[in-house]
This record gives sequence, C-alpha cells and structure tokens, in this order.
Amino acid sequence: MIIRSLTTYRVAPRWLFLKIETDDGLCGWGEAVLEGHTSAAEAAVSEMGRLLIGTDPRRINDIWQLLYRHGCYRGGPILMSAMSGIDIALWDILGKSLGVPVHSLLGGAQRDRVRTYSWIGGDTPSGLVTGARRAAELGFTAVKFNATGSMSMIDTSKSIDEAVCRVAELRNAVGFEMDLAIDFHGRVHFPMAKQLLRELEPFRPMWVEDPVPADNTAAVIELARSTSIPIAVGERVHSRSEFLALITSGVVRVINPDPVHAGGISETVRLGALAEMFGIALAPHCPLGPIALAACLQIDAVCYSAVIQEQSEGIHYNGRQEVSSYLKSQPFAFEEGFLRIPQGPGIGVEIDEDYVEEQAERGHDWSAPVWRHADGSVAEW
Repeated sequence: MIIRSLTTYRVAPRWLFLKIETDDGLCGWGEAVLEGHTSAAEAAVSEMGRLLIGTDPRRINDIWQLLYRHGCYRGGPILMSAMSGIDIALWDILGKSLGVPVHSLLGGAQRDRVRTYSWIGGDTPSGLVTGARRAAELGFTAVKFNATGSMSMIDTSKSIDEAVCRVAELRNAVGFEMDLAIDFHGRVHFPMAKQLLRELEPFRPMWVEDPVPADNTAAVIELARSTSIPIAVGERVHSRSEFLALITSGVVRVINPDPVHAGGISETVRLGALAEMFGIALAPHCPLGPIALAACLQIDAVCYSAVIQEQSEGIHYNGRQEVSSYLKSQPFAFEEGFLRIPQGPGIGVEIDEDYVEEQAERGHDWSAPVWRHADGSVAEW
C-alpha cells in the first residue's frame, strides 16, 4: 500500500479537510486547518505531501518523524497543523485497512464515553444564563464561555466588576449542578488576570483557560501558583518543550492541546501519557469539525487522564454548517452529558464526500476579528 494523493477541501464555516488516498482505494480523512490562516496551512500540506507520495501510509511513526525533523525548521502553528491533519488521516487509513477503530490500535479503550461541554458565550460574553439553561435542557452538565471582551494591560475596576457579576449571575441561576469553564482566551494580561482569578474563586470554576497570552509561560505558571482555580492551557501551544515546561511546573492542572494543531493523534496521546505521569488532566481542545472531534474521541478513549471533551455543535462560529453536516451518519452519540466513543473503523466517521466537494466549491475566507482598545491600539482577541 502506498500514498497516491493528498487533497484539501476548504469548507464552511472555517475548516480545512484533508483526504489521503492510497493505491488500493482506501482513503483517510484529517483536519489540517489553522483558523484564520487556512491558505498557509493548505500550502504546508501541499509541501509535505510531496514527501509522502509513494510512501507506505501505515508507517505512521516514521512519517511523523520525517515531517517533524525534515529540513531546518520545525514546530510552530502552521507546520504542526499541517502535520496534524496528515497524522489523523494516516491513523484513519490504518484503522480502515484493519477494520478496527484507532483506539484498538493504541492499546484499546479505557472508557466507553467521555464527558463533554457546550459553548454558551460568543466572542464577547452575553446571554450566558439563557445559554446555560438551554444546555442543561439538552443534557449538558458543563458549559464554557469567554469571561471578558478585550482588556487593556491595566484596565478599569469596572471591567473586573462586570466580569465577576456575569459569573455571579450565572452561578446563581444554575447553582452548582452545572460546572463552569471560564475562558480568558489569552486576552487578559497578567495584572488583570491576577485580580480576576482572586475575585472568581468563590464561584468555583471547573477551570480558567488561557489566563494570559499563551506565549507567556512564566506568567501562566505564576498565576497557577496564586489561585485555587485549576488553570487550563495548551490550545495555542505547539511544541513539546513548551508543554514540558507547563506539565513539569507542578501547578498547571489541566492541559488542553488541540490535536489539529499539536501534532495529531500521535503527539496528543504522548502528551496525555506525560500528563498522567504528573497527575494532570487532559481536556482536548476542539472547536472544529467532525474529523477533529472523531480524532479527539479516539484519544480520549486511550488516555487515562482525559476528563472532558470540547465539541463545537452549536458554537457561534458555525452558522448553518454544523459538525454533523458533513457526515453520512451520526457517530457522536450524546447521552447524559457524555459522548460515546465511536466504534467504526479508523477514526469512526463516514464523510459525505459529495457534500464536501460541493461546499469546497464555495470555500470560506474566515479570519479572526480585529479588535482595538479605546486608544486605538490593537487588542488581543
């Protein structure tokens, strides 16, 4: 068996699907997007693809190392996202070739289902109580939302009060039956994050995610030491060395690597095993499409430290195209706040290729919004 072709499909709302085909008719699917930088990720897939034509897709470890170590440059969000999509597609091919789910090839499942949560806040937090109540009616036991809009490095007391009041209102509305994951989205800088964390402690968040911009590892560690709230970080971390520093710090309690950006199924499973050694929870990041979610669930099945899974059904980015829109059948069985692990061959989803090709003709040009502070300077999104 050898790789014959790699084909990318840019599809709404903001995804990039990848199909790898072999000479014996098998195909595997991955997601290789970096949100807002789709063209760059697509070009990286094309460059890497030239190394792969004619190679055996079942040599996943060898291909991973080839793509990671080839040339002078490695790591970073563009290269790692392209690698991730390829890695996921290769695991899909291997599972399909043997007629088994990926988790069977990784030693077998440790769980049959994993808890999941619903997004209730858009780019800026609003309608949180209504969103949380709707999620509860659907059976979710946890929700996540952005804590704030843009914040200056030193912002006003009013901005802190507004964020705290929103969380207080939500907690009063749903009680402690609903767990609340609060996302700072890297838009809060250290002086304000330290104050916010102190004020939010009484509401017992499940975690606070990306409390400061992700490239400020030292500040993440210092903040984690200063609060009783579990700190989650990892969605914008793309190197082993950065993850190692976070995991071995002894204070970060949750990592949420994105398998579409951190090296695919292969690397995320390795990160999960490392996290387990240090008693750190794994909560894979996944605001993307059905292929990404299927890959996450295969990871959740085999990583003991996996505690909860993000998914994007109904997220504000999606519009009319949902996770289920591109599938021939629905493998993501939701029950009592949990998602069942897909048992089909490969990553466990059957892509509607005709619909993918139809939507790819329209494509998308999604990019993150540009935010500015009141003084005109660029704000973190």
